[in-house]
Amino acid sequence: MPLKVYKPTSPGRRGMTGSTFEEITKKKPEKSLLKPLKRNAGRSNQGRITVRHRGGGAKRMYRIIDFKRDKLGIRGEVTAIEYDPNRSARIALVSYEDGEKRYILAPIGLKVGDSIMSGGDAEIKVGNALALRAIPTGTAVHNIELHRGKGGQLVRSAGASAQLMAKEGSYGLVRMPSGEIRRIHIECFATIGQIGNVDHRHIKLGKAGRSRHLGRRPTVRGSAMTPRDHPHGGGEGRSPIGLTGPKTPWGKPALGYRTRRNKVTSSMIVKRRK
Repeated sequence: MPLKVYKPTSPGRRGMTGSTFEEITKKKPEKSLLKPLKRNAGRSNQGRITVRHRGGGAKRMYRIIDFKRDKLGIRGEVTAIEYDPNRSARIALVSYEDGEKRYILAPIGLKVGDSIMSGGDAEIKVGNALALRAIPTGTAVHNIELHRGKGGQLVRSAGASAQLMAKEGSYGLVRMPSGEIRRIHIECFATIGQIGNVDHRHIKLGKAGRSRHLGRRPTVRGSAMTPRDHPHGGGEGRSPIGLTGPKTPWGKPALGYRTRRNKVTSSMIVKRRK
């Protein structure tokens, strides 16, 4: 999908790029698959900011996506490719033979009129969902489950794909987009193909206002703060960070510091991304 480059009619427009949306076939979403989306502006249930730089932005309705792909053995037809404001990927509206409609993530090559299916009877074809056990090694996959029946949790953003490297006993070795190689149970489902909207990562917002429309609030440099607010703060004029290196606002090292503490699933990682 190519990008459109805006003419520099103003300083904000200069260098700005955006999607052409040429793959979108339907503008209004399916009403039965919409629900309100409550926004918390980065605040927890106690009202405290737990994720900084969130808030504001354009209002959105949530599109209910079928991450589980549990319509086993029932053929569906792609009736539309739509825009989803809640994610970088495009979504496909699928009408199944029993009359039900569902949204799925739209992979590269999936077009209106294509038929898709889930389960052991499905072909190895873009858009079909199967257990890792039934997928040949070397295949590009996305929307991968970590626990059977919970729904896809891994590889869901625009342009992303993982690769099934090998199968060892009850587990498959999957190489993630980050380069990490991870063991996943072969009964977990994954969808064939690479997610579309590949050029999303090349979009230049161009101006601060466009970032605000996405719900991102301004970020203040630590060096512009006081010493009580940030480890980089204080000093006369512009001061260097110092010998201890860059820090987070809470005093932890900002570069290369490992924060992973999940010992239960550490054994599933065969090769780390670094």
